[in-house]
Amino acid sequence: MAKYECHLTGDFDHVLDYLDTGILQGSDSASYEDGSDYAQGDFRCAVRVYERYSFSGGNRVSLNLTLVGRGEALFLSAITSGGSQAMFFKINTWGEEAFLDRLRELVESL
Repeated sequence: MAKYECHLTGDFDHVLDYLDTGILQGSDSASYEDGSDYAQGDFRCAVRVYERYSFSGGNRVSLNLTLVGRGEALFLSAITSGGSQAMFFKINTWGEEAFLDRLRELVESL
C-alpha cells in the first residue's frame, strides 16, 4: 500500500475532472470503478476508486482518491492497494507505486 496526500488551491470541479481524466488516460487498462459525492454548504467531498492492470506485477491494483474542499482550499488523499502476490507479507508493489506516481505527476502539473 502506498499513500500520497497534499493540500491544493483551486476549483474543486476542475481539479476533480482533471485528475479523473489524467488517471484514466494514464493507462490503457485503467478503469473507473465507482465513486461517491457529498456536499453540505460550501464543504464538498468526492471519493473515486480506479483500477488498472500492472504489467510489472502481473496483477490488478486499485487507487482510491478522496478530494475534500471548502471553497478553493482543497485536500487530496490517495491510497493504492493490491499488487502484491505474497500470502503473508507484501512483495512486488511496483504497480501500486506506478499508479500513485501518475497521480503525483498530475498534481504537480496543476
